[in-house]
Amino acid sequence: MSGNGDDDMTRHLQDTLRWHFSPETGSPFWLKRKESLGFDPLRDVADLADLRKFPDVSDELRTVPVDLLRPAGSADSPFEVYESGGTLGAPKRIVEHRSRMEGVDWVETVLPSFGGGGHWLHVGPTGPHIVGRSVRRLAELRRAVFFTVDFDPRWVKLLIRTDRRPLADEYVQHVLDQVETIAESQDVRVLFITPPVLEALCGREKLYRMLADRVTGIIWSGTSISSTSLRLLRTEFFPRAEVRGIYGNSLMGIAPQRTPEPGDTHPCVFRTFRPRSVVEVVDPDTAEPVAPGERGRVLVHLLTKDLFLPNVLERDTAVRITPGRPGLGDDLADVQPFRPASGARVIEGVY
Repeated sequence: MSGNGDDDMTRHLQDTLRWHFSPETGSPFWLKRKESLGFDPLRDVADLADLRKFPDVSDELRTVPVDLLRPAGSADSPFEVYESGGTLGAPKRIVEHRSRMEGVDWVETVLPSFGGGGHWLHVGPTGPHIVGRSVRRLAELRRAVFFTVDFDPRWVKLLIRTDRRPLADEYVQHVLDQVETIAESQDVRVLFITPPVLEALCGREKLYRMLADRVTGIIWSGTSISSTSLRLLRTEFFPRAEVRGIYGNSLMGIAPQRTPEPGDTHPCVFRTFRPRSVVEVVDPDTAEPVAPGERGRVLVHLLTKDLFLPNVLERDTAVRITPGRPGLGDDLADVQPFRPASGARVIEGVY
């Protein structure tokens, strides 16, 4: 996108607001909510900062009938429903027509080539999570054969939450049994996998040896990873592979690791599909941006024709990285789960 970042953001924001708050195109959810906002979204929201005026409605996505979320302007278009992982409670549901697919198409342009041909293997959840469809799309864009080993991250979280960790570990081994069956006969060259499962894979000597010299690309996602683990992954376990991270979830969309830039002090910096998905790193008490290089809570604004979700305070914290072009939100580094002051238990599990 060319031009000034502020101008791009303002133009896209105004287009999005007109779509969602016009009776001809908006969703029943937002048209009804407009009556109680206390301001006029079409008149009183001029820039990114004004999105703070909106309430965070994301908790309502746990129970709202999905028909109320579909914009009238897309009434004749096929929509799909996807859910969040449910880390902090019942899953949240989103509706999606084209916006996430377009985001994946953009991600394909910023990922390295992962040279060497071969097949892709996705080791992670499929439905009701959107990640399975997204990885399949990435593989299709690369003209690669796509394999998948599905798992249920909610089951693993339940096992951990109810102090049945040995069963959770056994479940991971069950997943790796299926990976090994594929790897024994198929030319797998690119892995899409979560850090805990990848760590378990590296500890399984036969499977690791089968893949270590063959894999040319690893895309990790789904949970956090320490800088130390990431360094070992790149330098010790898979030194021949291009290793890239992708941060994202059902509400914010997808944020791939961007190309390193001069002055980077973090090994992995994520960038969203802006201005359709914009994140800010803020003080959780004041909602004001933290200083560059400081840690804060991830605040998400999803601005697409499929779904409008402003001012969503996410479950994660991150270090704020200011991008070269102002006016389009922040880049993120060292993403970690938010730990509530109440001491409530937060379980990442395997996704």
